[in-house]
Amino acid sequence: MDSTLRQPERVAIARLHALLELLPTALDKELAAVGLTSFEFTLLEALHEAELGRLRLSALAARTNASLPRLSRVVTGLERKGLVERAACLEDGRATNAVLTASGVNAYAAARPLYDAAVRRLILDGLDDAGVDRLADLSYAILGKLDPDGRIKITADGQVCAADPVAATPS
Repeated sequence: MDSTLRQPERVAIARLHALLELLPTALDKELAAVGLTSFEFTLLEALHEAELGRLRLSALAARTNASLPRLSRVVTGLERKGLVERAACLEDGRATNAVLTASGVNAYAAARPLYDAAVRRLILDGLDDAGVDRLADLSYAILGKLDPDGRIKITADGQVCAADPVAATPS
């Protein structure tokens, strides 16, 4: 079997690369008004969704696909801003939790509408419901290969849209 990419495949991958390069920067610009980067927003969102607003640093790193050193640097920055604090993990004395502070909850609440508006304007506008479902299906199919163990939450639970195979399967 010839493994050489065909022209349409090369174009599709080039577009995917461009999207992956441009989107974080575009989101960073949108969130600059509230003093957050898109990655910081992702961390705050993960903590906001977590029970009691806390996650072990290792779990937070896995959920965001960050290395522990990168995550630690970003958490340190969020600590300086008063949005997150580190706390000992009661279940495992060797582990440390990241805990969302009240200021972190407020920062997340302020950033959420900016993020949503940016995502709508930059990605979703111009897509009908079927287009959103196709985007979700394509993304999920690729993520399933890149994250077969379901470390990233969205890959693990599959609850993106009605068209997802996992979401559409009756329980």
